[in-house]
Amino acid sequence: MKVTREKTEDSQAFLTVEMEPSEVEESLAGAYQRLAKKTSVPGFRKGKTPRDVLERYLGRESILDEALQQLLPQAYAKALEEQEIEPVAQPRIEVTQYDPVIFKAVVPMAPTVTLGDYHSIKEEPEPVEITEEQTNAVMEELRHQHSTWEPVERTVNPGDMVTFDIEGNVEGEQLVNRQGAQYQVIEGSSSPAPGFAEQIVGTGKGEEKEFQLTLPEDYFKSELGNKEATFKVKIIEIKQEILPEVNDELAKLVSPEFETLAILQEEITKNMRLRAEEKAKADFEERVIAAVVDQSQVEFPSVMVDAEVDRIFREQMNRMQMTEKGLEAYLKSINKTEAELQEELRPAASKRVASSLVLGKVIEAENIEVADDEIDAEIERMINSPAGETTPEKKEKLKEFLDTPQTRESIKQSFTVRKAIEKLTDIAKGSDEAQSKGKEKEK
Repeated sequence: MKVTREKTEDSQAFLTVEMEPSEVEESLAGAYQRLAKKTSVPGFRKGKTPRDVLERYLGRESILDEALQQLLPQAYAKALEEQEIEPVAQPRIEVTQYDPVIFKAVVPMAPTVTLGDYHSIKEEPEPVEITEEQTNAVMEELRHQHSTWEPVERTVNPGDMVTFDIEGNVEGEQLVNRQGAQYQVIEGSSSPAPGFAEQIVGTGKGEEKEFQLTLPEDYFKSELGNKEATFKVKIIEIKQEILPEVNDELAKLVSPEFETLAILQEEITKNMRLRAEEKAKADFEERVIAAVVDQSQVEFPSVMVDAEVDRIFREQMNRMQMTEKGLEAYLKSINKTEAELQEELRPAASKRVASSLVLGKVIEAENIEVADDEIDAEIERMINSPAGETTPEKKEKLKEFLDTPQTRESIKQSFTVRKAIEKLTDIAKGSDEAQSKGKEKEK
């Protein structure tokens, strides 16, 4: 056979393999023997059907397909050996010609990573500042969470809670039909259609109103997008929201732990700062990793991206607690196929793969290791965390699970990556260099 390596790019070898007629004929003979033994042809016993009769009965294509199932894997293995290629995953193989037999193979190879001068990267985390406007916004949310609703004898205002009977139709098809439904009138809301809330503002108790609205193009029932919907509503009750005053009583409503408004405000500020610092740290780490990736030369086969796309997709579905049936409904609501949704994930998946490979190379370059006692300490932390199990029996079971070789290895890998990220952020901030100089002076 003749093997041609057309090109090598993105850690993939593109091979074209042309089979010798004698190789194909030998494989066809074997295919004939196998098919003859399991095919019943009228007038012949199994295994005794002449080859030309079997070919007419099954078709030459069937025998050739049977032959190629045996021939291609063997030819592919020989091609790899000849070209000295070590694949890291299954190839994509396509038969492009049958006379002579020619097939193309795209062979995934090990990724390659060449780090840049990441020690020259200089970044600083964004400063965290909690403004009065931010704390006031949280306080306003708390007021709404602890508000009460009182019936009023007036027309509907924005922000009111109304009870109404509602009917909605599109070209004779029922869209909604509910009695005594509750609805908060929020201007700009797209439920049940953009402009609905604005239409019922000014309507009084006991009044009926009929109006038309154009459903949005991306309506969850895609076949109804851009169509006119007719709504009929009858207002049964109107309630207005009564917000609590911003004082010590509000603090006690939020939690008995907060005896005064000052204590509540202090807790709000503290929690907001913690969240902001966590976000700033995550954003900083992401910027540093991106800078290291940008400086590096990274090549990897597309199958790695395919696997990451699949992993992210399944993560999202699990997070949304999406069953197969639920997925179908969700895809219909966004008017997309599963393949289209997965294709949208490819840029993020490619970025994740590149970052993971670069961090792996940094771990190697910096000789980053995790000792057994560090893993032991992490297991203890996980067992005794406030969110962990409480009873001694449950803690013991959790410890048994975490102390298995597989789980310890998983913890080790996560810990190693965390150390690598910390190393890179220290370098970016200049603290790593300062520490190194300090150690040199001590020597």
